[in-house]
Formats: sequence, structure tokens, C-alpha cells
Amino acid sequence: MSEVLLTVSSAEVDIDGSRILRGVTLEVRHGELVALMGRNGVGKTTTLRALMGLRPLRSGVMTLGSTDLTKLDTASRARAGLGYVPQGRDIFPHLTVEENLRISLVTHGIKGAAAREGLDEVYTLFPILKQFVARKGGVLSGGQQQQLAIGRALLTQPKLLLLDEPTEGIQPSIIEEIGDTLKKLKSPPVAAAIEQAQHDTEEIKGAIKTLRRTRAGLSILLVEQYVDFCRAIADRFYAMDRGAVTISGPIADLTDEVVKEHLQV
Repeated sequence: MSEVLLTVSSAEVDIDGSRILRGVTLEVRHGELVALMGRNGVGKTTTLRALMGLRPLRSGVMTLGSTDLTKLDTASRARAGLGYVPQGRDIFPHLTVEENLRISLVTHGIKGAAAREGLDEVYTLFPILKQFVARKGGVLSGGQQQQLAIGRALLTQPKLLLLDEPTEGIQPSIIEEIGDTLKKLKSPPVAAAIEQAQHDTEEIKGAIKTLRRTRAGLSILLVEQYVDFCRAIADRFYAMDRGAVTISGPIADLTDEVVKEHLQV
């Protein structure tokens, strides 16, 4: 079993006087992809933001290797080895793919050969970005924007990549799919949108799998609600409810019964 890279111990976070995280404890090992799952509003994104120093801890400890993250500001945490792809991706829609990537290089002071090698690696991992290098970020599909956001984070050479809801805004709603079946059968544009969403999701899944093959030792903490997506790529999972971890285990233990009890609304 590989060495533990990230440890979160008894993390508590308050927002506007309300307790959001209630003793969250989890770990991620070197080279491991861990899915952090749960319904909306249970504290998943807050956990990632606390890891990045964007939400202060009320109590608890977060360490990356031998580094105590709780003592560091956000920039220092990034330098320590955290890469963050936030919910919504936060790309610059009016800048090109290349400009979005170069902003990451400039911000982190990466120049010369190191910058060229970094860009080459991103374009190798995500060929669609090289194909669309001069295209504005805002006109990319959701899956392509997600690849751009991941590529931007990878340029900082992180030890641990934090991915927050990579399929958000891409996966079509289950309710929508069931409730409007007949309408969709008669509506080619809607059917095309669903097909694009499914294609985008497969692109993201494939990109993460490729990343794991080519970046030996890179660890990923993935916040995601899409169960099949997690089952396809994760090694282990944690499920949260009301700000606390309620169950965890190898991804093979994420059975339909566990999903029904801990993840479904």
C-alpha cells in the first residue's frame, strides 16, 4: 500500500455562524484517486476550499506529506503541491486556450524550457486543446473547458490535484431525461445537447484516466455526484452528509444499496 500524501483530521469549518464541516477526516495516498461524494450542500466543496485556504478551519489539521497546510496561505499551499480546479472551472472566456494556459505559467513564475515542456505535456495529454489553441475559452464545450482547466492546474506540477464537480453543467438531469422523454424524441436540438453532454463526460473521464497513466504518483481528490463516473475512475470513496463523512471504502463497495442510503436525495 502506498504512502499517505494528504491527511485531513477532524476538520471543522463555520460559515456565517453555521457549522458546515463537522469533524471531516479523510486521506489520499500517493498515486490514488479518491472520490468525495454526497448530496448538494453537505460540505464537499467547502472541504476543497478549506484545503486551499479559501475557508479558514475552526479546528482540525490538514497535512500534505510533512507540510502542515493549516499554517499556510493559499499561494503557499499551491507551491507546496496542491493544484485546484474549482467548481465552474473559472477559465477566462475571452482569452484563447493558449492565453488561459500561459496565465498559469506567468502567475507561478514558470519560464523558458520549463514552460515549453509544460505546455507540450498538456497538449499531449489533451490533443483537443492543441487543436483549438487559438480558440476562445468561452466557445469550447463543457468537456473541453474542463480539460483546459485541468491542463492549467497541471502546469504548476502539483502533487495532489483537487477536482471540484468536473461534470457539473455537463451531465443532463435525470429528472429531465425521464420527465421529458417524448419531447426529446421530437426535438433534435435537445437530443443533440444530451449527446454532446455524454460525449463531454466521456472526454473528461478519458482525460483523467490518461493523466493517471502518464503522471505516475499524481494523486487526485475528486468531488463528484455522478456515481457511474466515480465508479469508472476512482480507487476509493468517501460519502458525506451534513458536514461529516458517513461511510468510506474501496470503490467496489459503492454498491447500489450504499448509493441509495447515503447519496440519493
